[in-house]
Amino acid sequence: MKHLLLGAAASALALTSGIAHAQQPAAPATTASAPTKPTYGSYGFDAAGMDLSVKPGDDFYDHANGTWAKNTPIPADKSNYGAFNTLDELSRTRTRAILDAAKDDPASKIGAAYASYLDTAAVEAKGLAPIKPWMAEIKGVKDKAGYATLAAKAARAGISGPFRFYVGQDDKDPETYILSMSQGGLGLPDRDYYLDEKPEMAKIRAAYVAHLESMLTLAGETDAKARAAALMAFETEVAKVHWTQIDSRDADKTYNKLTLAALQKAAPGFDFAAYFKANGLTPTDLLVAQPSAITGEATLIAKTPIAVLKDALLLRSLHAYADKLPDSIANADFAFYGTTLSGTPEREARWKRGVDFLKDSLGEEVGKVYVAQYFPPETKAAMDVLVKNVIAAMGRRIDGLPWMSDTAKARAHKKLAAFTPKIGYPDKWRDYDGLAIQRDDLLGNAMRASQFDFDYNIGKLGKPIYRWEWGMTPMEINAYANFGMVEIVFPAAILQPPFFDPNADPAVNYGGIGAVIGHELSHHFDDQGAKYDETGKLNQWWTDADVANFKALTDKLVTQYDAYEPFPGAHVKGAFTLGENIGDLGGLAVALDAYHASLDGKPAPVIDGMTGDQRFFLGWAQVWRRNYREANLRQRLVTDPHAPSQYRADIVRNFDSWYEAFKPAPGGKLYLEPKERVKIW
Repeated sequence: MKHLLLGAAASALALTSGIAHAQQPAAPATTASAPTKPTYGSYGFDAAGMDLSVKPGDDFYDHANGTWAKNTPIPADKSNYGAFNTLDELSRTRTRAILDAAKDDPASKIGAAYASYLDTAAVEAKGLAPIKPWMAEIKGVKDKAGYATLAAKAARAGISGPFRFYVGQDDKDPETYILSMSQGGLGLPDRDYYLDEKPEMAKIRAAYVAHLESMLTLAGETDAKARAAALMAFETEVAKVHWTQIDSRDADKTYNKLTLAALQKAAPGFDFAAYFKANGLTPTDLLVAQPSAITGEATLIAKTPIAVLKDALLLRSLHAYADKLPDSIANADFAFYGTTLSGTPEREARWKRGVDFLKDSLGEEVGKVYVAQYFPPETKAAMDVLVKNVIAAMGRRIDGLPWMSDTAKARAHKKLAAFTPKIGYPDKWRDYDGLAIQRDDLLGNAMRASQFDFDYNIGKLGKPIYRWEWGMTPMEINAYANFGMVEIVFPAAILQPPFFDPNADPAVNYGGIGAVIGHELSHHFDDQGAKYDETGKLNQWWTDADVANFKALTDKLVTQYDAYEPFPGAHVKGAFTLGENIGDLGGLAVALDAYHASLDGKPAPVIDGMTGDQRFFLGWAQVWRRNYREANLRQRLVTDPHAPSQYRADIVRNFDSWYEAFKPAPGGKLYLEPKERVKIW
């Protein structure tokens, strides 16, 4: 199980006493001279972005970022905009330079892939011809057996179908790979979009049906209106059997090991053996995340006309590859998924989308060049030190926990000692030799890349765990925790201002990247991560009293976040965002301890009238500055396990040190009495 610092919707599944070092890139680091001043302000924080008319105790996020928020429009090609986006734009600009240099090289695979994406004239001239053979395969399906086989083939091509499946670690046997499957079959982001009675959701449902009709028409299909309505009716029934987001994040509820025979017996309406065999899989055992949803979907498939199931595959195919097809398809797809769902007025420039295509298809091949040019060894060395300091602080906090038994503390220290941090880039790069790329075949390149990734993943079965593997490219502005691997991972591109600046005051760096390190570390001890022991095994290692004490604390955090209401009647879901909120709470606490320890007993200097703790908390608030379009924020409340950025910044209200630093008056909107402040790790 993998937890991200930032949800995919913003952009879409580890400590030994020594540090795991990656091999150094062959080429030199960037030749640009290092700045001698911080990127932001005089000490690493953008003081000009503050709104001093807002009291820290009323809204700490606005106090730290209010002027920036008022003066920073969201670009037309963005659904939201903030610190992550600023770095993402820098990362993509750098990647573009790498790809521009490669696209005219006949021997460069990344250059050929990028050139195929930029050749809009060829894409428009070919029209739907490149995808017609696949559409013909869908139309040629005659029965449910043929549908099961083709749905499996679609999965290999990156096209979503009735179920999702992949190979990952067995949570209760983390040295073994196993086939896992989970619910699927929806074209809207979540079951709530089908079942929620709010007027906003009803409007989206109407727009979705109109979108389906439009896409069928653009694909040259007849009777589009009736077919769109039939597919919507089918998906609504699927939504009714889907598990909620809250249940689907529960590691215990979603661990269900079944034999293929048992699954087939429980779900006779779908030929699972044929489904897996179509991709060369004959599993004996598999993990089923949401059994009742899988069996419910199988029952629905059995009684649904084959024409409706084929339309679902056709429309998912057009959505999956819309950006590799003519603008008539791509613009229609964006109009719904980009504008209606997220509020984004314009598609991104083609070069930006091309960079993303390369990141998805040949990410580590590009990453090799990226880290050679833009990730200095000094940054990696500095991160090694920060990680060690934050982990040491976590150990001290474990020792001081009043609610945890000595038995559990001893196991917690074992888990802490088992961590592997990964910083910057992999120590073993992916080999793309088997991926065929052609300069004049964008859709084929995209499909082959999806098939290549699928085969790579399925190929893990029966092999030792790929402990060198990364789940992100070096160009990502994100970080993650992987429970089964007992690791925390920080790609190169996030290790830049405002998260980390070698010329900034240490307090700001600890409030930025230090808290990010602490966040990912704390994930391994959040309400789900804490269920995994020092070997990465899903295994209860706490006493019953520890579990009860922990739940009493996390329940307070759920209640705190449930109260946040970005729009009238639209609240943050405290139970859904709990893991991330624990990560923020624990991460900030650990980073603050690490910062204090780094002072070696000396008082922190006062800079520009700000104390060390004030600078620390401002550094934290700065990385969460972000403006949202309303549609995007509403979507996140349903689908994103992270709370909106403002409330992530405002986690400071639980820290006694914040009260001491900013002296918020009782009665302020953020003020909590000492007994109400949540302290977990």
